[in-house]
Amino acid sequence: MERSVVSAVALPQLDGVGFRTFGGREDYEHFARIITACAKAEGDDRVETPEGIASGYDHLERCDPSRDLLVVEVDGRPVGYSRVFWDDEPGGPRVYRQVCFLDPAYGGRGIGSELFAWNQARLREIADEHDAPEKLLEAWVNDRNAAATALIRGGGYEPITYMAEMVRPSVDDLPDHPLPEGLEIRPVAEDQVREIWEADVEAFRDHWGFVEQTESDYQRFIAYPYHDPTLWKIAWDDEGVAGQVKSFIDTAQNEEHGRQRGWTEAISTSRRWRRRGVAKALIVESIRELAARGMTEVALGVHTENPNGAYDLYSGLGYEVVTTWTTYRKPL
Repeated sequence: MERSVVSAVALPQLDGVGFRTFGGREDYEHFARIITACAKAEGDDRVETPEGIASGYDHLERCDPSRDLLVVEVDGRPVGYSRVFWDDEPGGPRVYRQVCFLDPAYGGRGIGSELFAWNQARLREIADEHDAPEKLLEAWVNDRNAAATALIRGGGYEPITYMAEMVRPSVDDLPDHPLPEGLEIRPVAEDQVREIWEADVEAFRDHWGFVEQTESDYQRFIAYPYHDPTLWKIAWDDEGVAGQVKSFIDTAQNEEHGRQRGWTEAISTSRRWRRRGVAKALIVESIRELAARGMTEVALGVHTENPNGAYDLYSGLGYEVVTTWTTYRKPL
């Protein structure tokens, strides 16, 4: 495809390294390879696929890849890329965000610094077009990535909040924890998927960093390659969805690492049922379901400062922290 000019921000210049704009869907395979290499170097088990990239990048909002994405090449081979975008937090700031991935085999050449500088310049260019009362720059990084952490901190960013990946190394020895009276788990019908998704969005409205969701977000959700409602555990009452765990099995990751791990993810409870053991009961049932599918361990991601005590709940159920990330921000 024909590549457009990257806004008014100049492409970086670095000896032996090429920079170009987005090449379209043919880039997805390169992005998946680069992300997987980055994760491996950071001790993160993530294994990305072109299908996974497509499920997100085919439904982007507040990001024009032809102007907001930069690809790095060495000897004509993509070895890294960065992307910028922005979101509004309801009643809060407009946040200008960035992601950056570089194959660690090409570290130490100044490429990461050039990508980071380009990100800042492009985000400032975007922000200059916006009338918002408060504007913040944001970046996040795996805490094992010392070089990226130093780069972000050196750019004046301050740590603001923290995330963790947690693994329960066994699906055995589960507590007996039934749902409260008045709730029941039912198999998910196709015409309920939208309602379940909307209930999850509403449940997360009071969490840090919440962003209003759109039709594109829903399309991205159902396009996820490991989307499997037969794994979900959804609790219902007379008013609708009371709580949920939308588990999935990342087959690419399991094949790469030679294991059987399931993910107990997208855990939420309606406000009318909070602090009554709903999430715990649904997680236990989700682990049992994954075990029945042949999984031998389970994992999840969590905001460690979750306002509803999620981190303590997961720890109490035997999940252990294996990887951590820090989110950094600074005023624009």
